[in-house]
Amino acid sequence: MSQIKLQPKKNFGHVNGCVRCGRKRGIVRRYGINMCRQCFRETAGKIGFRKYS
Repeated sequence: MSQIKLQPKKNFGHVNGCVRCGRKRGIVRRYGINMCRQCFRETAGKIGFRKYS
């Protein structure tokens, strides 16, 4: 019989949490922010985002 090579198991479905509160849902990943939407709204002004409309 021929040898079968075992490949390492791939980890799919890993969810990154909010860097501020750890929440898993509603994550804003754009620009590498990785915050939930609630924390983003609280800290958007400090980060440098402005509301135009």
